[in-house]
Amino acid sequence: MRATQDRLTRRTGRRRALAAGLLAAALTFTSACTDSGGDRPSGASGGGESAPKAAATITEPKADATDVPASTGITFTTKDAEKTTVELTDSSGEAVEGELAADGTSWLPTGALEYGGKYTATVTATGDDGKPATATSTFTVMPKPDKQVRVTSFLGDGQVVGVGMPLIVRFGRAVPEDYRDDVQRRMRVTSTPAQEGIWHWASPTEVRYRPKEFWQPGSTVSYRVQAGGLPMGDGWYGRSDLTVDVKIGPSLVMVVDNKTKRMTVTRDGAVVRTIPVSLGKKSTPSSSGTMVVIEKLRKTVFDTLEELGPVEGYRTKIDYAQRLTWGGEFIHAAPWSEGQQGSVNVSHGCVNVSMAEGKWLFENTRIGDPITVKGTERRLQNGNGWTDWNMSWEQYVEGSALPYEPPAAPDAEPSADGEEPGTEPTP
Repeated sequence: MRATQDRLTRRTGRRRALAAGLLAAALTFTSACTDSGGDRPSGASGGGESAPKAAATITEPKADATDVPASTGITFTTKDAEKTTVELTDSSGEAVEGELAADGTSWLPTGALEYGGKYTATVTATGDDGKPATATSTFTVMPKPDKQVRVTSFLGDGQVVGVGMPLIVRFGRAVPEDYRDDVQRRMRVTSTPAQEGIWHWASPTEVRYRPKEFWQPGSTVSYRVQAGGLPMGDGWYGRSDLTVDVKIGPSLVMVVDNKTKRMTVTRDGAVVRTIPVSLGKKSTPSSSGTMVVIEKLRKTVFDTLEELGPVEGYRTKIDYAQRLTWGGEFIHAAPWSEGQQGSVNVSHGCVNVSMAEGKWLFENTRIGDPITVKGTERRLQNGNGWTDWNMSWEQYVEGSALPYEPPAAPDAEPSADGEEPGTEPTP
């Protein structure tokens, strides 16, 4: 059974981001009434005055707790409160920036706390009588752990990608299944315009995010992994937080039909190119399914001698190669098969195009642009590349460590804290 502080990260509910300038002490919201209990509630006043009607209790971290994870949040209950404020200060009295959970029962710092630091949390509840009741908890963060897990992103800040690009986060060590929900609660995606999506664990060391439909062209996307100090099992903790901002380019979608031996290229919904292709021959068929461009190589060498032997293997220089699968399927220029392109399949599984069409495709595509191949003898295996779009939405949701919650309907008017309707982070 996990330590008490470890359980702080397991609360459910989506968080609505507050305004960025919350360096001040108080975060204010309207709360439903809940029963109070736990350590150090307060509210009685001296001098013969009546006690406040409201009450507040901090349930985690407990007062005087030590070895608290640097990722800790403040969990509390209130009773008869019409307004509640939360404040966290360090040992010098400086306020710590943070965000309130949507359910109004917890508050999370926007970054990891300082290892070995001492902090004081204060929750103030005010009832309809106007009298405040406060609860405080002073605690000490654990020393910096020796075992830390590195968290990285495949994409970098400012990168422009295709409409099929999944967001990919990797961990330097396998995250135990029992901890993945904790990690996923600290992973947030915000897009403009807002788009429905979810995280999907592709493996114990890799989690990906895709929207329900292809990204809307021109979108801006920001994703944050608040992993610093987060327990990740067996005494390991996240090394640091991670934030990445990317942009989605134009919608360029490729569809290859084996029946017609043609690739149709659409940009923002309009057909801009029809390209003759040659797909994999019967002994080495191309995969049917939806893939995305993983990498682009202006010049490379395909060498299968070790894999296939001297009879079937080959070593060939290739121009304008765009990887689609880990198994070695590419779109690439194949001048030797230009006579068969549009009529006969002769490749070893790749999508062969002419030198001129290969050059055009290479110059117009981006990492993350999707391609769907139809009507071949072999189905694409999920996991053989970035096959996030080869799964139905229902299948993709099954890979989440948290229950799926459809986004709330946009408000008719901007919310009170100034956010635009429909831009709340997706789970």
